[in-house]
Amino acid sequence: MKTTVLVVGGGATGVGVARDLAMRGVDVTLVERGGLSSGTSGRSHGLLHSGARYAEADALGAQECLRENDILRDIAGEAIRDTGGLFVSLGDDDSEYFEEKLAACHEHDIPAEEISVEEARELVSDLAADVARIMHVPDGVIYPSRLVAANAASAEEHGATMFTHAPLENLHVEDGRVVAADVGGSVGDTVEAEYVVNATGAWAGECAALAGVDVAMRPNRGVMVAVDYDELGPVLNRCRDPEDGDIVIPHERQVVLGTTSVDVDDPDEYDEEQWEVEKMFEECGRMLPPVADLDVSRTYWGVRPLYGPDEDTRAGSRGISRGFFLLDHADDGVENFASIVGGKLTTYRMMAEATADHVCDELGVDATSTTAETTLPGADDPATLNRLVEKYDAHSPADEDVVASAD
Repeated sequence: MKTTVLVVGGGATGVGVARDLAMRGVDVTLVERGGLSSGTSGRSHGLLHSGARYAEADALGAQECLRENDILRDIAGEAIRDTGGLFVSLGDDDSEYFEEKLAACHEHDIPAEEISVEEARELVSDLAADVARIMHVPDGVIYPSRLVAANAASAEEHGATMFTHAPLENLHVEDGRVVAADVGGSVGDTVEAEYVVNATGAWAGECAALAGVDVAMRPNRGVMVAVDYDELGPVLNRCRDPEDGDIVIPHERQVVLGTTSVDVDDPDEYDEEQWEVEKMFEECGRMLPPVADLDVSRTYWGVRPLYGPDEDTRAGSRGISRGFFLLDHADDGVENFASIVGGKLTTYRMMAEATADHVCDELGVDATSTTAETTLPGADDPATLNRLVEKYDAHSPADEDVVASAD
């Protein structure tokens, strides 16, 4: 089998890369070891960031989130939910932090405004009794299985070939260049490629190692807990330095409580600790007390694809936005091979565009990205999106309550 570009990894970024390249007329093949969105994308909390979370710590990251938030609202339809969001400052939270965040949002043109506690209770009647201050921001919710499946359908419409249940087994390097890949499962063949993109996220180190390249990933797990509660409209964010249990994401009949931050050695094998689940009820229940006493509907962990050298500069801080990194492995002595690591689900399209720009430069393809202006297939029809989820085996725990229950 031959292709111009082989993309390894079927999460949001990998499928986004395949879509972007295909829309530029590049022959592209994507392989994913499981179903699409079966890694980090489908195990996220699904927050569509407005940029407010990062405003005071990372201006560029905040601006990227705001821009991509606007784009996804235009192109993704029922793959997202426009809920709005509240940053909630409780009585014992730092009022200066609230002021800094609000000022930073205004500085970066993020539409944030302080509203009265009374106005907030009209939006969320069950807010904690000790709410001190509230900020309204344009957060939203991403349904990752729909988003990834719709991107895959768009990629195929433009000529890409998508393989699920097709694990990468080996990369062939000849004369300092990646020339082919052995792919198992549904492919069962050697794929010759002019360029290979490693978009495997938390597994990028393992993928790169097959070509003799070191990509130092720092996988980091976080728990999400879903409970039945249908009375929350906007996303809730605790207005404090990021800590465990500071986000509540509304779905249609449930909310998702998140999350923790624990480094792991292996993104496939790690402990799932009960204290993490208990912490979600305790901390998220501070903002929204009724959820603290509800039964667990489902619990799932995701592994963040953090890049080690970047994390080393943070000294353990969770308050700084984690950006993305495009690594051209020609710098490591292996040409025709790049890895895209880090980043956030909200900025997947921008990450994909940057990667496709690089690949096109390397291949001499003179074409620009049009993914920001092109609506995803089936975007306005939940039933169509759900059928695409089924087609690409993109079912994920992050939104299984929404996708499974939709008509």
